[in-house]
Amino acid sequence: MNKLIEKIESSEKIAIFGHMNPDGDCIGSCLGLWNYIKDNYKDKEVIVYLEPIPKKFSFIRGSEDVVSKPEERFFDLGISLDCGDTDRHGEFGNIYKNCGYTICFDHHRSNQGFGDYFHCEPDSSSCCEVLFNFLDYDKISSDCAEALYLGIVHDTGVFKYQATSEETMTIAGKLISKGVRSQYIIDETFFKVSYNQNRLTGRVLLDAKLHMEGEVITACITKEIFDEYNTSKEDTDGIIDKLRVTDGVEVAILAYQKGEDLYKYSLRSVKYIDVSKIATAFGGGGHIRAAGFDAKGSYEDNLKKILDMVIEQMRKYN
Repeated sequence: MNKLIEKIESSEKIAIFGHMNPDGDCIGSCLGLWNYIKDNYKDKEVIVYLEPIPKKFSFIRGSEDVVSKPEERFFDLGISLDCGDTDRHGEFGNIYKNCGYTICFDHHRSNQGFGDYFHCEPDSSSCCEVLFNFLDYDKISSDCAEALYLGIVHDTGVFKYQATSEETMTIAGKLISKGVRSQYIIDETFFKVSYNQNRLTGRVLLDAKLHMEGEVITACITKEIFDEYNTSKEDTDGIIDKLRVTDGVEVAILAYQKGEDLYKYSLRSVKYIDVSKIATAFGGGGHIRAAGFDAKGSYEDNLKKILDMVIEQMRKYN
């Protein structure tokens, strides 16, 4: 039984939720479902609650209708997408919890399960891939397809990450057949960067440090560095992947400062280190090869803890 469609059809007011600092897969899945409901159930009220969406994703239909401030509303149905736990809903968490019926669709291995109906596929490339299989292909419009394709592109690193499967490529092909502007989406949202982003990336790469005989690479972006290059957290996209592909590196760690004593950490691994275990230990989550978390305290103190956990895993592997 397709619980998602069943509950959509029986609900009048529907709310869709993603995670804080929404990325391509979060935005793609949320707006993909929003478009699907708007196109096929015109009598339904449907709202997406997300923090402000980066400008580069504004071409997706519905992006201008996203609500970025919490409000006191009751919905018959609340749908969580690409979110590993309810804390990741941020300031919209209470709206989700107060919905008459809640659904969770995800692909994060660290997700312990929440909602009245829970469906998680840890081996799927993206939440958009999971969601696609619950939608009627014949009812997917080009707008819906572009949103879903966006999510798959971003969570696979343009089809190069380990979770990219034959099924992933088949779904991407089916979405393209709906009229998706594949080259536009990839170039405009994944590869295109500003001059200041290039300068920031260059600075980070120059400051990066190697550890453990070159198997770990680390970098940190402070508020002063952001200010020096007139950049922000949105300009960090892609930097972690440039660190990850450094020859001989197994683990890449990128941190950027969010507050006086608060840092965001992104972790990537290449072959055998499970970075999701490290992220979970800090209250975050993610996938085996890609994970992240926010942590209070000094960058140096938290980095030492992270490196100790990496060493522990390396000892077991070696």
